[in-house]
Order: sequence, then C-alpha cells, then structure tokens
Amino acid sequence: MNTAQQPLPAYDHHPGTGPTLVFLHYWGGSARTWDLVVDRLAGRGVLTVDFRGWSRSRGLSGPYTLRQLADDTLAVIAVAGITDYVLVGHSMGGKVAQLVAATRPAGLRGIILVGPAPAKPAAEITAEYREGLSHAYDSDQSVAAARDDILTATELPPSIKSQVTSDSRAGADAARTEWPLRGIAEDITEHTRMISVPSLVVAGENDLVEPVDVLRDNLVPYLSGADFMVIPNAGHLIPLEAPADLVDAIAAFTPGS
Repeated sequence: MNTAQQPLPAYDHHPGTGPTLVFLHYWGGSARTWDLVVDRLAGRGVLTVDFRGWSRSRGLSGPYTLRQLADDTLAVIAVAGITDYVLVGHSMGGKVAQLVAATRPAGLRGIILVGPAPAKPAAEITAEYREGLSHAYDSDQSVAAARDDILTATELPPSIKSQVTSDSRAGADAARTEWPLRGIAEDITEHTRMISVPSLVVAGENDLVEPVDVLRDNLVPYLSGADFMVIPNAGHLIPLEAPADLVDAIAAFTPGS
C-alpha cells in the first residue's frame, strides 16, 4: 500500500537540535499524550503524530493495523523532511516503533520503547481478555475505571485525567477495536529481531498493562543488546505519570542530547 498517495495522519513537527525525536502514542492516546515530555525538551527537534483513526486523524479511513500505522509513520517522517531521528513509542506505539525499525530505514538512530507492547504477546492475552479490553473505552465511565484502576499507579492532575478520557473516546470505532481484538495479539518477534539500531526499554515499576517481567521475557530477548530501565512508582501511562524521569532517560540515551 502506498500511503504517500493517501491523506496522512495529523502531526506536529518542531525543528530543533537533533536527532529528531519521533513520538508514537498508546492505544487511546494522541499526539498531546507527549505534551508534558515535549515541554521539557525545549530546543530539541520533535515530531508527534495522531495515529490514523485517533484524535485529529479520526476521520482517516482504515485499515488501522499495526503495519498501516508503521507505514504512516514512515510516510510522515518523509513528508516532514526528517533524515536523522529516534523513535519513541509508548505501548501500542512501541509495537509500531518495532515494526518501523525492523525495516531499517535510513536516518533511524535508535528506538526508545516506553511501557511497550512486547514483540511476543504475553500468555495473559487470551481471546477473553481481548474481548473485554475492546470495551474499555465504550463510555466515559469505563475509560475512567481503566485510567484509575489499570493504566495508572499514581494520581494524575484533574486536567490530565480529563485529557485521557477525551482522547480515549476520540477514536474511530474500528480503530478502537483493532488493537485489542487483533494488534495486541500479533507476534512480531521475527521483525523485532531485525532491528539493528541501539534500543532502550523503559518500564514502569507498577505497570499492570506491560509489567516489568513481561518486558524482560517477551521483548528484551528479541532486541540486540537493549538497555533496560525501570521508572520507580510509575504505572503504564509513563509520559503522563513520570514525564521528568522519562525526559532524563531520553536525554541519557539519545545521541546529540
């Protein structure tokens, strides 16, 4: 599929010192999921994307598969004229980042995977689990329950809580169900093994969605020499719960920081 001939997802590009950090959001997130991180990266080259089917890109037609999101990411990077970059992918965006990096695109310097969906789905990702997950964003009430009981381990400010709710509800119906019913269960280990750039895996100490042990067992073995770090106290929404710690991790890993 030639995504360059289709409307591309909405994105924001702020040129600056490089390599450019290309941020890919979680299932239910948006480009603004990264605002607290980007605000702490003054002067850095940054690109944030609203994935196809989400937020400003809600009106784009599918498919909303991981491979389509990876193709979109490469197309956006090309259109933005970015030739030197690091991918920073959170959760679902981390799995997309693995697929992008597996193509070994020119200009990619490294990948930072933040609470990422692992290359090999965890044993807990059963058909029953996926069916239940597909309804997590059915209402404001269900989103709030997921946000407060599963996605976070720390208290978010009211404004950020509201943002999580509105972003989670802002997905096209087919985009909201694609990840839990299909994408989360895809085994991409053969792609992840092909990644040749330096990688960093960032886990939340109290992440219930992608626990530390799952990332150690189901992702790190498929990355060549990945660095691994755990952010204390954080749950799954690391960009919102611990943005300062994440920025420190990005700065320590990223060449040219």
